[in-house]
Amino acid sequence: MTAALWPLMAGHLLAMLLVLFPFAVLVALVEWQRPIQLGASLLVIGFGVFRLVDRRHPRALARIPPTQLGLWSFAVAIAHGAGLMLVPIYLGLCRTSDFDKGHEAAGTLMNANLGMAVLVSTVHATAMIVAGGCSAWLVYRYLGLKFVWRSWFNLEASWAVSLILVGAIALVLGLMA
Repeated sequence: MTAALWPLMAGHLLAMLLVLFPFAVLVALVEWQRPIQLGASLLVIGFGVFRLVDRRHPRALARIPPTQLGLWSFAVAIAHGAGLMLVPIYLGLCRTSDFDKGHEAAGTLMNANLGMAVLVSTVHATAMIVAGGCSAWLVYRYLGLKFVWRSWFNLEASWAVSLILVGAIALVLGLMA
């Protein structure tokens, strides 16, 4: 009989921790909002500087078999920060509504509930795939692959500069708060 008490206690404790953990994380985020914002902006600036200095693009990522395309898309999206731009909006950190009405609207939608956040993310991903797919098809159909091969340019430098600029803006806004 006493042997059953330990697993019962462990299960109950685990259930309580599972329910309380998200709220504890939210409290920590509220208490540490400014240091998190400053640290994140420095991290983005640092990564932008790194990408500006190290412009090598991994050749291994250039040829992906169709069976691994979904995994490749996930890895590249994570590496390029997909979704990170939505985190400050979702957490309500973009409160300067007069600065950008688009952020205010996105924040209102995403803060409504988790279902709305998933819907906004799905609509965004669908729009990105449709726009990119149509552009790729038009270029392939009317200009051909030789055009793409001859006119290709690397966006790594502009991406790195945009990371540095966004990080600097976030740092300034974080210091002013």
